[in-house]
Amino acid sequence: MSLPLPRQPVPALAVPTLAHGPFTLADERPERFTLVVFYRGLHCPICLKYLLELGRLLPEFAKRGVGVLALSSDTRERAQAMADKLRAPDLRLGYTLPLPMARDWGLFVSTSRGTTSLGIDEPALFSEPGLFLVRPDGTLYYGAVQTMPFARPHFDELLAAIDFAVAKDYPARGEYAGPL
Repeated sequence: MSLPLPRQPVPALAVPTLAHGPFTLADERPERFTLVVFYRGLHCPICLKYLLELGRLLPEFAKRGVGVLALSSDTRERAQAMADKLRAPDLRLGYTLPLPMARDWGLFVSTSRGTTSLGIDEPALFSEPGLFLVRPDGTLYYGAVQTMPFARPHFDELLAAIDFAVAKDYPARGEYAGPL
């Protein structure tokens, strides 16, 4: 398992969404980036808070030419329950992310520890969070993954970083894969 490399093509990504039809990353044509936010699932109270913030800031990403998708390995029913809590109809919410695909993106996979503080059972297996900015040509610009739900990138800081990167024509970093 390894992360996709900056300036290189990201793995394929095609998932259904609740209210926006099928999502295929290769077919996306944003002005600047596609923001792909992988979240743990309905069982995660931190994911709920994180996605509420994403939903609130969705217009700011749109102003910057950034398309957004949030997705998990949850079933359609669990994804719909999350959408019902979020009340953000413009947020594309994908579901049934295959775990081998999650691994292709460098995401960590966890096993169930039973019922969470929300009283919701964790799935037997699910991916941990990750966040990626993908250029319109399908190459990675920015990526971050976590081994647990804590300490994720803040969306307001990400917006400021996008503003800086665009203003300064800042290149994707971390691209070197040669000998050390």
